[in-house]
Amino acid sequence: VFAPVARIKAIRLFLAYASFMGFPVYQIDVKSAFLYGTIEEEVYVFQTPRFEDPEYPNKVYKVVKALYGLHQAPRAWYETLATYLLENGFQRGTIDQTLFIKKQQKDILLVQIYVKQKKDGIFISQDKYVAEILRKFGLFEGKSASTPIDAEKPLLKDSDGEDVDMHTYSQENL
Repeated sequence: VFAPVARIKAIRLFLAYASFMGFPVYQIDVKSAFLYGTIEEEVYVFQTPRFEDPEYPNKVYKVVKALYGLHQAPRAWYETLATYLLENGFQRGTIDQTLFIKKQQKDILLVQIYVKQKKDGIFISQDKYVAEILRKFGLFEGKSASTPIDAEKPLLKDSDGEDVDMHTYSQENL
């Protein structure tokens, strides 16, 4: 199953064009992206160990939505997103299938899909973005963590804290 993967040259061209035209560039990360795709093929999975249905322990489940680890997932996500974009006035790029363009009067919107696939999995990469943030704020010597804060602790407002300039942390200033 093939899913288009943006070539680094296409991404560089996209960024160079945006820079040349003075366009703002925004990056988004679609959380759990591959779970939004609908698969066309019939796929069945075994019941998860220790979570089998006691009445039907030998039954399998039919998969109707893409799952992480399923080799159809990247293609299903790409097709779902591409269909949505095309139905909403975008045109697919002729040079790179991961570029979508929408022109409206004097405005132009470019959408570049970037999914990185490796032999041990599929990753949406933000390495360069993270490196730029670390460089800008002088944090290259910091310790890494998969989650910068305890995910179980709620964030609380510091009513005695100092206000900060929100633009310092905006992506367009990078």
